[in-house]
Amino acid sequence: MTAHNPTTKKKEQVMMQRRRDRRVLVGLAVAATAALGLTACAGETAEPAPAAEAEFEGRGPIQYVSSPDASGAAQETIDAWNAEHPDEQVTWVELPLDADQQRQQMVQNAQVEGSSYSVLNLDVVWTSEFAANRWIAPLPEDALPLDEEIPATVEAASYRDVVYAAPYYTDGAMLYSRSDLLTAAGVDAAPETWAEMEAACDAVLALPEAEGMSCYAGQFDKNEGLTVNFSEAVNSAGGSLFDAEGTPTVDTPEALTALEFLVDGFDSGMIPREAITFQEEQGRQAFQEGKLVFLRNWPYIFKSLSATDGSSAVNGKFEVSAIPGEQGLGVSTLGGRNIAISSFAENKATALDFVTFFTSREQQEARLTLSSRAPVFPEFFADDAVTAQYPYLPTLLESLENGQPRPKVVQYGATTAAIQDEIYAALNGDKSAQDALSDLQEKLASITAG
Repeated sequence: MTAHNPTTKKKEQVMMQRRRDRRVLVGLAVAATAALGLTACAGETAEPAPAAEAEFEGRGPIQYVSSPDASGAAQETIDAWNAEHPDEQVTWVELPLDADQQRQQMVQNAQVEGSSYSVLNLDVVWTSEFAANRWIAPLPEDALPLDEEIPATVEAASYRDVVYAAPYYTDGAMLYSRSDLLTAAGVDAAPETWAEMEAACDAVLALPEAEGMSCYAGQFDKNEGLTVNFSEAVNSAGGSLFDAEGTPTVDTPEALTALEFLVDGFDSGMIPREAITFQEEQGRQAFQEGKLVFLRNWPYIFKSLSATDGSSAVNGKFEVSAIPGEQGLGVSTLGGRNIAISSFAENKATALDFVTFFTSREQQEARLTLSSRAPVFPEFFADDAVTAQYPYLPTLLESLENGQPRPKVVQYGATTAAIQDEIYAALNGDKSAQDALSDLQEKLASITAG
């Protein structure tokens, strides 16, 4: 019986201490992640299996399930693995670019206990839902360098103090600005408030060389990006989507200020009408083609914008800064991805080895070069040689330290769908901002009531 095995008992004590130490680090290093306590929202009933119950047995071919990666960085990691493991080949199952469709396909596979999805690339906010439903297997913490990673990324890969995924990369929102045009218009610094951003646009768009350009865009298509952008606007206006007890708080003056900023932006033309269809890639393309003065997006687009092969019209003409807010610098949504193992996968021993390889320090460094994906190891953010090549990293670290998570709730699918429905209706002019928020408050209250 392992219960009386001293070695096992000692190992369990060590693991418990590591969890306690990590929670202390989270509190000290990233105060913003305290809001992750929303895991206790009403309606949460599933109990995760203890980490010791997970079995990682079987070797052979596996599947890596993810959205497309235009940079080719993930494929290079897979190729490197496959070259060294001829009998344990990894096949990429490519899902749609749309995040909601990715989640839906993964959920459908899990609900039928399908074995065709082995290793899952999860948005950080999906991890709790997948763990609570036992769709992913808890990982052995001693197989991962958790104590060496940014605490917020480890917390985002955990559910009820159990690690269910390996942090893949981390993300925070940044404002991309046409620095050349701002200088030409006499604007000396990146905007820190929404009003400053609008004033800067007025100055830039009056220039002859800015003819045909628009001011600002984010991600406003009816998908997960809209939830992110709305959440950021509310937090940047001093509000929140939920309080510390998990009660919805969207029918508030702060949330109304945030939504009216976006609605008025579309009405006035500050945000181009076509941005109602923008996901991350459409926004990147518009900025890269020189059509926007400002763009809210993730760090991954930095590489494409900096291309010297003629594909970028803004190479050497842009800078990055923290996103603006109502009264001062804005509050980023914490983003990023985790790599998890399906509970129904075959060849879990191979899957675990691949996860540790895929998320290793060496592979994250290699992918940074190819894709601008920010590693989860903090030393990269303080390395002069790295930041010289990727000058956005200090800005990103500031974004991470001041950021807020999306609601970390088990019923996240219903929560984000409700947000998208109501906010999209307001942006399209189908509802007033006040009516959309009132209806959203009612929907979220119903969801969290179980």
